[in-house]
Amino acid sequence: MDVLGIEAQLTSDELAVRDTARRFVDERIRPNIAQWYEDARFPVEIVPELGRLGLLGMHLDGYGCPGRSAVEYGLVGMELEAGDSGLRTFVSVQGSLAMSAIHKFGSEEQKQQYLPGMARGEIIGCFGLTEPKAGSDPAGMVTYARRDGDHWIISGEKRWIGLASIAQLAIIWAKTDEGLRGFIVPTDTPGFTARVLEPKLSMRASVQCEIELDEVRIPDSLRLPEATGYRGPFSCLNEARYGIMWGALGAARDCLEEVLAYTSERRQFGTPIAAFQLTQRRLVEMQLELQKGLLVALHTGRLKDAGTLDPVQISVGKLNNVRAAIEIARDARAMLGGNGITLDYSPLRHANNLESVRTYEGTDEVHTLILGRALTGHAAFS
Repeated sequence: MDVLGIEAQLTSDELAVRDTARRFVDERIRPNIAQWYEDARFPVEIVPELGRLGLLGMHLDGYGCPGRSAVEYGLVGMELEAGDSGLRTFVSVQGSLAMSAIHKFGSEEQKQQYLPGMARGEIIGCFGLTEPKAGSDPAGMVTYARRDGDHWIISGEKRWIGLASIAQLAIIWAKTDEGLRGFIVPTDTPGFTARVLEPKLSMRASVQCEIELDEVRIPDSLRLPEATGYRGPFSCLNEARYGIMWGALGAARDCLEEVLAYTSERRQFGTPIAAFQLTQRRLVEMQLELQKGLLVALHTGRLKDAGTLDPVQISVGKLNNVRAAIEIARDARAMLGGNGITLDYSPLRHANNLESVRTYEGTDEVHTLILGRALTGHAAFS
């Protein structure tokens, strides 16, 4: 229920893109997601379908990319995550991280070579930044690339890298004698190994891996020429964080819709549960948080489209909306009673997934410190 009439603030184009994504989720995701989740299987067969719908790298211009607005991208993320966080994460890793890195920092030749195929879903990319011992502190990265004539030799490890085992290319960030640099590494290069991390209690219909780079040799032509320093990976992370603030609301909305339908039909003491005051209070609190989060996301999207967005504002949305979504998912699960622990209902699956969403692309603590620095002028990261 759109209490605040937020939908009226969307254009016809925005509504059309949202509805396309919603139909895809209703037809292809909802009937299958419980089985995919139970089987811990990412449905790679839907990747070309996402490409045909124009949902891969959709906010990028040229090179076969759809060139849609930030708000349209956000709305699609919300619909996809209403299906499952893992599926929205695929679109984020592919478009906001891997494709964005090439689009922002690649050479013209690299853009022409890779982006059209990635937009069609024919080439899958991953983004190798996080390391086992660095985590939220990329400055602690130990992966190193050394020059060897007109080649680079890369050695190190990455962890929690989405899609690495099914990707054809990896964007690898490594320290060099010239500072931090980004590289396009074909995953069939000798010395590149991706191992799926399992078993998992979260994001089961998705793929996360650890990567080993053992003297991986690539030509200098695969270095991202415009990626120098930490500005490169952080600008890509901000693209992903922006999508997360929308996506989390999709999971929350699905939980609210699930529990609203359930409590309207489930009767206790001869009365629908939805008629009880305590139930209505919980439903209202969920709706309030969902609507407030959507206002934050829409405002942030408008700023992004206008070119006036400050990265600090992205931290507001990521911190607030994911935190609110988790509470909605948990409360919805509780309202379902014992039925809530089964895969017949979505809230516990969403709650488990959101624990990962809360962690990646900056934990609550990291975004709190980003906002704290903006408020006080003091960096408290160490």
